[in-house]
Amino acid sequence: MNQVRSSILLFVQSEAILTRKPPEADLRVPYGQDPNQFIDVRVPTGKGPHPLVFFIHGGYWRARYDLTYAGHLCHTLKQAGIATWNVEYRRVGNPGGGWPGTFEDIRSAYSVLHGHKGGAIPYDLKRICVAGHSAGGQLALCLAAFEKTVTRTLSLAGVVDLRRAWDLHLSNDAVVEFLGGTPDAVPEHYREASPTDHTIPQARQILIHGTTDNAVPYEISKTYAERKAKAGEKVELITFPETGHFEIVDPGSAVWNKVQAEFVSLTK
Repeated sequence: MNQVRSSILLFVQSEAILTRKPPEADLRVPYGQDPNQFIDVRVPTGKGPHPLVFFIHGGYWRARYDLTYAGHLCHTLKQAGIATWNVEYRRVGNPGGGWPGTFEDIRSAYSVLHGHKGGAIPYDLKRICVAGHSAGGQLALCLAAFEKTVTRTLSLAGVVDLRRAWDLHLSNDAVVEFLGGTPDAVPEHYREASPTDHTIPQARQILIHGTTDNAVPYEISKTYAERKAKAGEKVELITFPETGHFEIVDPGSAVWNKVQAEFVSLTK
């Protein structure tokens, strides 16, 4: 009973990052004309060039969830010597949000980063990790499927199998809103958007997932990793027992040090 109470308390503490304001970003950079097309940039001290995490927040692709909560994670990585690009994008409920507009935004933001050749804030373009949480995990791995320059990826409790998300009716059929219909109605959207349906041979893929995640079931990452490993892709699943959906993106949680170690490893 005490263990259950402790797990509930940790979940509540970590979920609080959704409403707790993070430290300010160093710079906000637009990559399009829409007010949701911008990147919050955080840069470590020192002249660089800095390794960088290109981070995509979650929220089941819906407009009511934004990049704010990911600012905590990005600020902590900055303190660890890693620059971060916290990407905002059009979501379901925003004009142009959903598939493919949401993904087009991610590709546009990545194009801006990959075209960066130095300047006032030099980045080491050989040490970029594309990472995402929840729906952002889907977008991160999907980006790796379409952009072959992505070679290091990290999915944190990612919705990486969209057909399975439909089968389980996750978050009141959020995937139907995102893709514009059911698998029978828009099968091509499910094939295009679901990382499990693409080969990603060039990228190292790390998936982190807690076994007591009530938002995105652990089985989604487990099945994805097993399938990709059989196909010969470079994939690794890191399992956190008795861990929910938000602890893995909360720098104040008991598992954060292990999560941060993976970010450091992927940006070496």
